[in-house]
Amino acid sequence: MLLLSLLQLCLLAKSQYNFSAVDKLLLANQKTLGKDLVTIVLKDGQIVYQKEMGNFMMKSQAPIASCSKWLTAALVMTFVDEGKISLDDKVSTYLPIYETYGKAYITIRNCLSHQTGITDNQHTIAKVIERRKFESLEDEVNSFAKKEIAANPGTTFFYGGIGLNIAARVLEVVSKKKFEVLMKQRIFTPLNMKHSTFAGDADAVNPSGGAISTSEDYINFLSMILNKGMFANKRILSEAAINTMQTVQTANIPKKYFPKTAEGFEYGLGEWIQETDGKGNSTVISCPGLFGTWPWVDKCRGYAGIIFIKSLLSEQNKDVYLEIKKSIDEQIPIVCN
Repeated sequence: MLLLSLLQLCLLAKSQYNFSAVDKLLLANQKTLGKDLVTIVLKDGQIVYQKEMGNFMMKSQAPIASCSKWLTAALVMTFVDEGKISLDDKVSTYLPIYETYGKAYITIRNCLSHQTGITDNQHTIAKVIERRKFESLEDEVNSFAKKEIAANPGTTFFYGGIGLNIAARVLEVVSKKKFEVLMKQRIFTPLNMKHSTFAGDADAVNPSGGAISTSEDYINFLSMILNKGMFANKRILSEAAINTMQTVQTANIPKKYFPKTAEGFEYGLGEWIQETDGKGNSTVISCPGLFGTWPWVDKCRGYAGIIFIKSLLSEQNKDVYLEIKKSIDEQIPIVCN
């Protein structure tokens, strides 16, 4: 009877919306999006829309590239919540090599908002080749300390993998545990993300872009973000941590590099501020990845969505994603004032 009641509740939730226009858009753009994809919309604790296309299911695993950054930022915030670190701590407090090489003023906040000032390589292939030299996150992060400084910390935005990886290494030092273990203990297991991992290849772990996940798993993470840190009646992050992550960190500073998918967006901590209310308050937050997956949370409509792509290594067509979101939005009324 309980199962029957849950099924009836789910069917009732789905019947409130007409997503036929979304179906048509996905079919029309299936080739552009890479053929194999899953789209999910979560509203009021229920999946109100799901579409599996090609040879891809909700439980199918795939690399999620920069969508990993949101997960890593959330992990960092669990340590902030516990008072073990502060966002304004200098990374050199935990990684003395950064003071040795004249980078003593970089903070954890700078790391999570791509404002370290350290010279980064924006070319994907070059980054992949460079990362293969390292046997551990520690080795890679120590190498960052030796790079040139292009700008003072906190004065320019340069999107890349350096900052999040530095922050992740700080967690390893503080906890004396490997990043992968921390992620499993504090994010993946509490959120029932059974098919997600950062240990998918032989290279050094990559907190800024190395996660493998499923659409079913990632929607659980988005549910937690949407519900201000709560998941299945458990608190994963404080409401203050969620609000801090969603606060614009990049207003009025030069943007030296950002991906085409994020043109016009601002940045919080580990996530893009896709839309604001005009007063600087975030209303839509997202974290698109290079392989095509695009997760987002629409705070003013109270829903989370994800377009999960199997593999599409390219600068995606931003307009397609935004058109699909617009079609979803037309079925879900705004609840913000």
